[in-house]
Amino acid sequence: MSVITDWTPEKAKAFGRENLMFQHALHERPMFDDEGLARLLDLYPREKLGVFTMGEDPKAWTTWRKGSAGNLTGDQLLEAAKTGRIWLNLRQTNDHVPEYAALANEIFADKEAHVPGLRTFKRDLGMLISSANAQVFYHLDVPLVSLWQIRGEKKVWVYPVADPYVGDLALEKIVLRETAEQFAFDPEWDKGAQEVELTPGKMVTWRQNAPHRIENGPMLNVSISIEFMTPPALMRANVIYANGVLRRRLGANPRIQEGFGPMALGKLAVARGAKALGLQTPHVRHLPVTFGLDARQPGVLVEPPRP
Repeated sequence: MSVITDWTPEKAKAFGRENLMFQHALHERPMFDDEGLARLLDLYPREKLGVFTMGEDPKAWTTWRKGSAGNLTGDQLLEAAKTGRIWLNLRQTNDHVPEYAALANEIFADKEAHVPGLRTFKRDLGMLISSANAQVFYHLDVPLVSLWQIRGEKKVWVYPVADPYVGDLALEKIVLRETAEQFAFDPEWDKGAQEVELTPGKMVTWRQNAPHRIENGPMLNVSISIEFMTPPALMRANVIYANGVLRRRLGANPRIQEGFGPMALGKLAVARGAKALGLQTPHVRHLPVTFGLDARQPGVLVEPPRP
């Protein structure tokens, strides 16, 4: 049985190129009930678990803060998400939990069976368990992305891959890892966005590098976030990388080429050469841990004592 229940020839042709909505039935599986989520939180490597909180203003992306789960059990972490304002990010769950590796294989087999010629790699199936009214600020991702709603409701705004939402310079900075994926947002841009209401059983996927932001409804949210590459997506990422190198090293003003033409292939060689020579030093953003969680106070952020 297909994971996605409403494939059409038109959706298959547009997959990876356009913003698309799909239906699925993953939310009906018992692996996503409270017991299953608590078990996942116990099995997932604790040192890799992302624990975050954030402010309420969608412009204030610098209020995104990192925390520590400490030695809370899976049940206690789930209770913290139900009662607080946190965002639990379990990246690459498919690399750490066999049940989720099988789920990733099932999902990608379904995609490749329905989209002619599709080949996917660098597969990252992440789980997002987040509190009522939590948000993810305006940002973009380098790979292709699909977001599957399992529990709760959230609203997603997806913006065009164009000025003023994101320009070539901003794209290059992100691909070169000179800056974070989050960047300045103007609420006026919502007028040009595609607004998506995600409820259990819905999935949305968007154009590569499309900026987006997310707001949860007033309930616990559980979503699957899948990142992946295809040959065209990887080529685009390398073209943007090469453009950034050419702009910084030669003062060029390059454009992004789609596809596998001679110019794009030349830029692929430039990108590979620049990476091999270490011409660009990535500036990895390491957020400090600024709060903890306490099982005796579910949902309360425990701030460290001031010196």
